[in-house]
Amino acid sequence: MFKIKAVCGEKKILYKPFSISLKYLIDEKKLGKSFENLLRVSNLKLSELQKQNFLSKEGSEVRISSSNGKPDELIFSKIKIDDKFSADYFRNHLAGFIQSLENEKVKNLHIFIPKYEYFKKFFDSEEYYYRTFVEGILLGSYTFEKYFKQKKSLKELEVYFYSDDEKKLKPAITKSLNVIEGLNFTKDLQNEPSNVLTPAELASRISFTLKSAGIKVKVFDEKEIKRRKMGGVLAVGKGSSNPPRFIVIEYKGALGTKNKRTVALVGKGVTFDSGGISIKPSAHMDEMKADMSGAAVVAGTILAAARTKLPINILGIIPAVENMPSAKAFKPGDVVLTSSGKSIEIEDTDAEGRVILSDALEFASKAKPDVIIDLATLTGACVVALGEFVAGMFTKNDKLADELYKTGLKTYDRLWRLPMWDDYNYLIKSNIADVKNLGIRWGSAITAAKFLEKFVDKNIAWAHLDIAGPAMANDFNNYTKKYMTGFGVRLLFEYLSSN
Repeated sequence: MFKIKAVCGEKKILYKPFSISLKYLIDEKKLGKSFENLLRVSNLKLSELQKQNFLSKEGSEVRISSSNGKPDELIFSKIKIDDKFSADYFRNHLAGFIQSLENEKVKNLHIFIPKYEYFKKFFDSEEYYYRTFVEGILLGSYTFEKYFKQKKSLKELEVYFYSDDEKKLKPAITKSLNVIEGLNFTKDLQNEPSNVLTPAELASRISFTLKSAGIKVKVFDEKEIKRRKMGGVLAVGKGSSNPPRFIVIEYKGALGTKNKRTVALVGKGVTFDSGGISIKPSAHMDEMKADMSGAAVVAGTILAAARTKLPINILGIIPAVENMPSAKAFKPGDVVLTSSGKSIEIEDTDAEGRVILSDALEFASKAKPDVIIDLATLTGACVVALGEFVAGMFTKNDKLADELYKTGLKTYDRLWRLPMWDDYNYLIKSNIADVKNLGIRWGSAITAAKFLEKFVDKNIAWAHLDIAGPAMANDFNNYTKKYMTGFGVRLLFEYLSSN
């Protein structure tokens, strides 16, 4: 794959050797005539077969070699603006396009962005429209190959972007590079095997990377976790030989500004989830190395925010544990006392994420932020309900729900709101403790959220995002197929940018 250098193209285009240009054409009634004119102006010749194939209903792309090498090859891609077109089109297309060039000797890629006016109903700003092009190239270039004996060396590729508004394009490129840096950090953590990424190693990597970006990070070891009476974290972590950690990240971006708003991001950090005593089936258990995806998203989002110098305060909170069966492991029937003073009856040790989040949400609430958002690969039930590419959103705050939902449509990290009615509380009522950690099968994604609600200050706007589906590799689009996805970083970055 490629090591990308993304730049804003100059008005006077200089085609270096081994160059490819990509131009988009809108599929409309005058396409045939405009295509002929474009070929004539560019001094390009196509066979009648090539023309008809491209102009046909099924045709989507044509690739032409240029005899003068300016550029060496030119690719025309056809776009149909209809009810199937989405704000993710260019991001997804370019992710697939850059992957298709992997084995080629190309060194320079020129991408000509179509006029914004044709697509403005799908985007809330021209700058963000441009960003989807840059993100597509960067997302499609991601690889995780560190454990191969024979590693493929990354080929350098300069990607030039051209638009009608250079003043908006330049900051769009810069911001996209910052966001994808954070997202790739998230994906690197997600894709790391759990024998390497223990709770201590997760804390170490987050601490090293974020401190290098000027962000304050504190890590509580097992002794400090005990001192703070975080019984949920201790209970889940005690079955493993790898002790738990509790990570606190502070980004102070609102210093010296009128905006003193603080958002707390809480991420589930189970570096491997075997299910504990209530052990999981072996099928697909390997994916449970990514049960720390919520934690990775929190870290990656804050890194992106710092790189972009967002004027907002962010508190990141990550409880990190490994859930393993052993003679020391917590058991069904146990009662766990959390840092809030509330007790939890353990019905199932595979419902461990909510148990560690009980201490994290209590910690967040005591900090009195304006908003708390937690992210967790919490329930398979949410994937059953919504599919692999949409996250479940749970909140009683309509304003927060509306903001997050609309941001999800913008970024295509999409969310769907599920009910949080108090009627569901009876399903997690315990006869011997304040709450039990598992309800019945029906509505189990909702009862998980209702469990978490009991550990959040009612006076603070709070949303729980169940990312169990979209955090994992899936076939939905070209940038989610092969690796864990980093779902949530672009979503939260845009939310924080507008707050």
